[in-house]
Amino acid sequence: MKYRSLAAALAAGCLALGAAACGSDSNDSSNPSAGGAESSSGQSASKGGSLNGAGATFPQPVYSEWAARFKDKQGTTVNYQGIGSGGGIAQFTAGTVDFGASDAPMKDEEITAAEKKGEPVHVPTVLGAVTVSYNVEGVDKGLKLDGATVADIFLGKVKKWNDPAIAKENGGVELPDSDITVCHRSDESGTTKNFTEFLAAYSKAWESGPGVDKSVKWPTGTGAKGNDGVAGCIKQTDGAIGYVEQAYALQNDFAYASVKNKDGQFVEPTLEAASAAGEGASPPEDLRFSTINAPGASTYPITAVTFLLVYQDMCKAGLDQKQAGLVKDWLTYALSDGQEVAGELEYAKLPEAIKAKAQAKVDGLECNGSPIASS
Repeated sequence: MKYRSLAAALAAGCLALGAAACGSDSNDSSNPSAGGAESSSGQSASKGGSLNGAGATFPQPVYSEWAARFKDKQGTTVNYQGIGSGGGIAQFTAGTVDFGASDAPMKDEEITAAEKKGEPVHVPTVLGAVTVSYNVEGVDKGLKLDGATVADIFLGKVKKWNDPAIAKENGGVELPDSDITVCHRSDESGTTKNFTEFLAAYSKAWESGPGVDKSVKWPTGTGAKGNDGVAGCIKQTDGAIGYVEQAYALQNDFAYASVKNKDGQFVEPTLEAASAAGEGASPPEDLRFSTINAPGASTYPITAVTFLLVYQDMCKAGLDQKQAGLVKDWLTYALSDGQEVAGELEYAKLPEAIKAKAQAKVDGLECNGSPIASS
């Protein structure tokens, strides 16, 4: 099953699983997985219905695979549009989706805006590595890059691949005298928020200049929408460098850098290195936390946690009781069976302590002041 839905998720802007297309009705009698039909796994898929979500492109590959298996399990279609974290938060706040998704926790002002409908709840789902991927002829293995050098590349200060700042960490590597082209996100993106948080930690010029946010004024480079857009920019441009989630780097067979972490070690963006970033995390009560620049010799420093967004009382926020139950089922799946699927797509599952806190949030969700029963 590995990568069953990955290629489609990267090519399309939404998830449309089984016979259902984006926004279609999963109770259509022509759909063998809808309603009380028997699923392909032999389990009774009796619940049916559909959910609509939107947001981060970072977790789209794993959400695609989860949704396919979730439909097999209970007959519910999950339609997810990867429009970027900023768009996901906007649609969640407007109440036009059943759930939102973001790679960065909502800011205080975003929480305030959303509170017009109720109390937002952050449910962390997985961790993933944000790779520094590149397309340089003759350099087909991972370079070593530290945070200051990466920042200077994205500031436009380091313009050539054989610049001394790159060469000093890569002795024995023949670097070409070719121009660097930066590829970055053009939309509001939690991946950008996490990547710029990493840059700001190693560069005062970045911290006081472009800064840290889901959208920044880029000093140089070419913008593209979504992780898939940046991946396309890198793939199509000789001499390009950009930041994309690990699944997109693997899908495109990119070379990517080993990045220097807080402990001074150069670490590749492996599943194990992403997992290490989560082990030392101590999230606050509201679970709005970051794993960027997490400590540990084996930790990959640009590892991000991604979140699903729902309201504490989903019915007061606009959902009916059945729909609220389906959302709770989806979140429970993400924190149970979904965790075991994550590694197949190079996402790290949540550490047990964080998963327990996330499940407690899900268990506490309400419909008109009462606990939500299973749909």
